[in-house]
Amino acid sequence: MYFLPEKLDDYVVAHSQEEPELLRQLTRETYQKILQPIMLSGPYQGRVLSMISKLIRPKSILELGTFTGYSTLCLAEGLQSDGVIHTIDVNEELVDFQQKYFDKSDYGQQIHQHLGSAIDIIPMLDMTFDLVFIDADKPNYVNYFHLIIDKIKTGGIILSDNVLWHGKVVEPVDEKDLSTKAVLEFNTLLKKDNRIETVLLPIRDGLTICRKK
Repeated sequence: MYFLPEKLDDYVVAHSQEEPELLRQLTRETYQKILQPIMLSGPYQGRVLSMISKLIRPKSILELGTFTGYSTLCLAEGLQSDGVIHTIDVNEELVDFQQKYFDKSDYGQQIHQHLGSAIDIIPMLDMTFDLVFIDADKPNYVNYFHLIIDKIKTGGIILSDNVLWHGKVVEPVDEKDLSTKAVLEFNTLLKKDNRIETVLLPIRDGLTICRKK
């Protein structure tokens, strides 16, 4: 989703860091072979994720929603040399695709793939995180927040994607639209929870940055 006029958006992209070649290849193959390629973070948001990670220099990252691994590789760019990223996805058919590109990258040994429900896997991860990226099924966003908040280090960052949900957050909500209702509940939770500081950025489909106090 693009909220800026096309010409202005093109200017923003043109004056931001270019997408690395490996990620171009991943994007190409995703569009050729994978259903719903629009789920990719994309080159501009990918560079935003990379920049945030590089500013934080995390030793531990948790990602909820791997898809084909694009955002995983962007976040991994900021990892400390001995850092790790744990990424969770439910789609078994994507595991080999992800692994192929992880192995091609400089971060293959630092990326740990988890297959299954994040609701079940998160409690099994006996560690804390400097950075968490939530980009999975919207109806569980609130559940994910409650599962990860105590696993975030003080000063740690939570990034949440699709928080403007195609602009539907400011439109009348269909009672059957569970995803929009869930995103609205999640956004309210982030605003009101006094354990975090929150700013919502109108980047692509909306990206929230939360800092744990």
